[in-house]
Amino acid sequence: MQMKIASWNVNSLNVRLPHLLQWLADFQPDVVGLQETKLEDAKFPAAAIQEAGYEVVFHGQKTYNGVALLSRSGALQDVQCGIPGFDDPQARVIAATVNGMRIVNLYVVNGQDIGTEKYDYKLRWLAAVHDWLAEDLKRWPKMVVMGDFNIAPDARDVHDPAVWDQTHILTSSAERDALARIQSLGFSDAFRLHHPDAGVFSWWDYRQAAFRRNLGLRIDLTLVSDALKNTVQEAGIERTPRTWERPSDHAPAWLQLAAF
Repeated sequence: MQMKIASWNVNSLNVRLPHLLQWLADFQPDVVGLQETKLEDAKFPAAAIQEAGYEVVFHGQKTYNGVALLSRSGALQDVQCGIPGFDDPQARVIAATVNGMRIVNLYVVNGQDIGTEKYDYKLRWLAAVHDWLAEDLKRWPKMVVMGDFNIAPDARDVHDPAVWDQTHILTSSAERDALARIQSLGFSDAFRLHHPDAGVFSWWDYRQAAFRRNLGLRIDLTLVSDALKNTVQEAGIERTPRTWERPSDHAPAWLQLAAF
């Protein structure tokens, strides 16, 4: 069966629920990972999403973070919240299996700035994700890891490489090395399988007319395991929701899988 999988940092689902429902109707993704829902579980709008035709599981907290998985193509099974063995009060991880494929949805730590406690936490968090995925791949070789990674993989993924260099948060050497280490487990960046070009972004600051001027970063990623790599038909960034009134500062990243 074919499957369209997408990742979107909605930057407050309470604000962006109408956008999500419109986008689900227009884009028709089969599986969606949401980040930064910023809702505690008791206030999650599950009924509205179910009315749109999607099963949903979620892991949230008040005001900050929060992740969810939506599916219209199969039950969400073996749901897991958080990184096993990593003590973390922040709601940043949710995973589930859909039709035999493991879907991992991450809202990676921002890191604030190099040398800060939050930066050290980001690197420890990414190391814990690596170790967890290394084990889970043995059980689920067909795996998609997606989300807001808060890392731009290389110079093609930033609007100004002279500014966004190895000394800058989101593009520092240690962050990129941590991402590369995760990919070395056997993951490919689905977007790069089809698009070697620079200048395609998924996040634009609200300030300085950044979206209109395309001053962005590609930090929203969809990674596919080796078992799925050859089934990726297309991948991209869906910019349309970023043009709507009161948008998220992120646009959805997506991929299309052939029969797997």
